[in-house]
Amino acid sequence: MTDPGCAVLFDLDGVLLDSRPAMRQAILHVAGAALGEPVDESRLPAALDHLPHHELLARLGVTDEATVFGSAWEDALTLALWGASPFPGAAGVLRDLAASGAAIGVVTMQPAHRVARLVPAELSSHFGVVVGWGDAPPKPSGEGILLALERLGVPPGRACFVGDSPSDVAAAAAAGVPSIGAAWGYTGPALDGWGPTALAAAPTDVPEMARGLLRSV
Repeated sequence: MTDPGCAVLFDLDGVLLDSRPAMRQAILHVAGAALGEPVDESRLPAALDHLPHHELLARLGVTDEATVFGSAWEDALTLALWGASPFPGAAGVLRDLAASGAAIGVVTMQPAHRVARLVPAELSSHFGVVVGWGDAPPKPSGEGILLALERLGVPPGRACFVGDSPSDVAAAAAAGVPSIGAAWGYTGPALDGWGPTALAAAPTDVPEMARGLLRSV
């Protein structure tokens, strides 16, 4: 991809950053402290990786807003995320896309301020824009993708979105951009059943797939 008028947007968790262990650790810690008893992973729902943290805590019986949205959650997740790692190959893909002239953005359920503080520089140094929780309606709305493209100055017809969940695929469709399903992410190869424009087995597949999709629009 050498056209500087193109953009490749990414979901963060499950696509660039393997944050699943950190999210589990933070949820269990906050729930255990709030309930006054140990909470183990057997009580977490199967859909953990695709639900906002407040919904997960509510299912465990933690609904107090000061706990769910306050310093208890921020501190627990901040501590846990220090151990989160990029997926193998993700940093190199961003570096190669940036070198080829593509704009890079992230549309995530994480607040933008947390991304700036906690995502490793090998990823975040390539982000031209981050649209996070509170900046736009969450996926499956396409508004976050459109906001990211507006900030990058790239029209939807010159962009694609890489995500690992059905809501990512739906958000891309709502925004009018082709989607690349991340089969290495939290939904796995089953994501193909939700109809992404293309399905990538590994991060290193993304540049060539993006090149092909954007050449066809």
